[in-house]
Amino acid sequence: MPVTLDQPAQAAIDSEVFSMSFKASWSSLQAAILQGEALPQRRAIAKAITLLESTRADHRLQADELLTALLPHTGNSFRLGISGVPGVGKSTFIEALGLYLIGLGHRVAVLTIDPSSTVSGGSILGDKTRMELLSVNEKAYIRPSPSSGTLGGVAEKTREAMLVCEAAGFDVVMVETVGVGQSETAVANMTDMFVLMQLPNAGDDLQAIKKGVMELADLVVINKADIDPDAATRARAQITSSLRLLGLHGEPGHAHHDTQIWHPQVIQLSALLAQGVDSFWGKVLEFKALQTTSGKLAARRQKQALAWMWERIDAGLKQAFAQHPAVKNLLPELTQAVLEGRMAPSTAARNMLLTHAGQA
Repeated sequence: MPVTLDQPAQAAIDSEVFSMSFKASWSSLQAAILQGEALPQRRAIAKAITLLESTRADHRLQADELLTALLPHTGNSFRLGISGVPGVGKSTFIEALGLYLIGLGHRVAVLTIDPSSTVSGGSILGDKTRMELLSVNEKAYIRPSPSSGTLGGVAEKTREAMLVCEAAGFDVVMVETVGVGQSETAVANMTDMFVLMQLPNAGDDLQAIKKGVMELADLVVINKADIDPDAATRARAQITSSLRLLGLHGEPGHAHHDTQIWHPQVIQLSALLAQGVDSFWGKVLEFKALQTTSGKLAARRQKQALAWMWERIDAGLKQAFAQHPAVKNLLPELTQAVLEGRMAPSTAARNMLLTHAGQA
């Protein structure tokens, strides 16, 4: 005769079974990422990033466990953020650079961010089609992800995906942002070096001096220099002058004669013709050596780790607020009051915050 268990006992058994299966799943995924051969490893990386991007609570638990297990194997890559306006040639440049680096013996991971439609919510995720040679190379891994409404030019789980790629042994990880304007600067807060790509004839010298994304760049690249060399030279001169002005804050530490400090530089190249890619990588190595020797690279990563922690806290608090029972009950009433003009949005927000805090 079968034994019938009460609900608490059955729930405990179900929880234990789930825990065991979940432990086995992320353990096998971890092993494949760390030790797998090329094809199984690529599949494991893809599964891990999909798990990280999931919004399900049980998947989030698995993702946290996996990330903790992989963490000791991360941090050995150089993280390169690449940004620029739409049409500047980011994908073409990344493919040319990736193939060049593979020729030098590196393994290259590329995380591309595709904008999500504000109408349908979907993304094309077609960046691989622009990198035909790099995408089929066994020493490269390309992962497109939707921005899903996240501001700053990157996706919400880009940092986690970066760590998975590092654990898998990719020693150069590139993050390509969505086409940016002046405010999409989040990639600068998660990479070791921030590269901004510009076009010749993209604007006057006033455009070049605009703050925002420009003042965060460690290196500015004038792409498509082969189309109009004179325009590329003028753009390089204008941006170089602008970067000097942006760097003058009255501090002796910013003195341009100090060779122990990295000062943002401007170069020009042609990604389509693969001209100047070697010079670009030379600048990257120069930056890496200078920042490593001074300790600024390690300090930058520590600062980024803390910023990441607080970003996740902010996101978690927002989610917890939205799911609070009292807030959910009050929300329809206050929403209607705001829509009808009977209550100011700021007052409605304050009332809901007080309700969440139990002070209403």
